[in-house]
Amino acid sequence: MNRWLLWLPLVLFGLFFAAVATGLIMPKDNIIESKMVGKPMPDFSLPAAIEQRPALSSADLVKGKPTLLNIFASWCLPCIAEAPQLLELQRAGVEINAIASRDTPEDIANFLNRWGNPYARIGSDTTSRVQLELGSSGVPETFVIDGKGIIVYQHIGDIRAEDVPKILKLLEDAK
Repeated sequence: MNRWLLWLPLVLFGLFFAAVATGLIMPKDNIIESKMVGKPMPDFSLPAAIEQRPALSSADLVKGKPTLLNIFASWCLPCIAEAPQLLELQRAGVEINAIASRDTPEDIANFLNRWGNPYARIGSDTTSRVQLELGSSGVPETFVIDGKGIIVYQHIGDIRAEDVPKILKLLEDAK
């Protein structure tokens, strides 16, 4: 009986190694599919997040041309990382609207002064009601919306430089 106890640590290590190797060889799919893609924007009307930009409503997103809707917050570190890409998209002629989630006007203004303001309109969603209606689970998230107000694409997380061409193509295809 004592001989088996000597081999037990090796057997346990072998089982652990097999489990880790299986996870590395055949990882589970972690892509989150949005339930809102292909559906119209939910109706909403948000007050202006800062004085320098107008308020945002769902009617502002049904103007006949594609637009981006970015959900961000001043306290969000990935939002800082995506700021240069949003400015690049704005320079490329993309209209970007925003929802500021759980934030204050002072913090939003400081964030935009420091990292740039690519937004045409910014709505304040202090309770995250609209964010949740969109199926967004966090910040930042960005939606490509066609000219009829239909959500074409949901980008979860910060927009990186390598994502910009894809987003520009999606906007072009949404015309």
